[in-house]
Amino acid sequence: MIYAPDGQLRYIPLAALHDGEQWLVQRYRINNITAASLTDLNTQPQSQLKVLAGAFTSGNHSVTVGKERFDFGGLPYAGVEVETLAKTVPDTTQLLDNAFNPQETKPKMGDHNVLHFATHGAIVVGTPEESFILFGDGTPVSITDIRNWNLNNVDLVVLSACETGLGGNLGTGAEILGLGYQMQRAGAKASIASLWRVDDGGTQALMNAFYAVLQGKNTKAEALRQAQVSLITGDYKALGEQRGSIVPVAVQNELKPEVVNRLNHPYYWSPFILIGNGL
Repeated sequence: MIYAPDGQLRYIPLAALHDGEQWLVQRYRINNITAASLTDLNTQPQSQLKVLAGAFTSGNHSVTVGKERFDFGGLPYAGVEVETLAKTVPDTTQLLDNAFNPQETKPKMGDHNVLHFATHGAIVVGTPEESFILFGDGTPVSITDIRNWNLNNVDLVVLSACETGLGGNLGTGAEILGLGYQMQRAGAKASIASLWRVDDGGTQALMNAFYAVLQGKNTKAEALRQAQVSLITGDYKALGEQRGSIVPVAVQNELKPEVVNRLNHPYYWSPFILIGNGL
């Protein structure tokens, strides 16, 4: 399903629509598009995954953007997420905390076809150009900065711990797809981002499932769909077959019981959307 939402429809997680029997994502793979992706929906991804994975796992950083101050704490499960990703996709370069900084990260981007950033981000309503991604050393990188990146070799950018900062204010929804749009303008074929502030542990479970399926040569859209369905149903058998020795249930064992027992709730799996080329 190719979806081009407008206005405040951009705030709605299409995957979580329910027909009384099942969620929409259990029937369809969902591909959000922007103006930047209209002409690039057929380009095939590179056959071998080569991942650059950065994570902000510990410490605290404060960032002031415009008149607003953001306080961020490290994401312990982001480290586990990246470590498990590296076991699933052997050709993975890991950058954690202070090593995950713009100076060390940007030169490596062109050598990888998947960028995975397990860190905070803020999507600023009203002034989407002020939206930013936080690197592990505390450096915020804005949408304006992203425009200058060279991502021509990148098939997918995953922002696995982004938060909207929406509060009670709704805009036109332009800021929701803004980061994905700018990633595509910089050359990336697609991106994955979230519609709201997500749970650290739940995100780890979803992302580990996503890469298990993606490593099995499925499309990006299908990999996200299968990962979301696995959280809904609790059935990880197919993922286990695709990821070999890495068992998804073992990842669950590291999570808090209150998270594990609620992973089927849309709060955990529905905020993540694929923007751009879903192949």
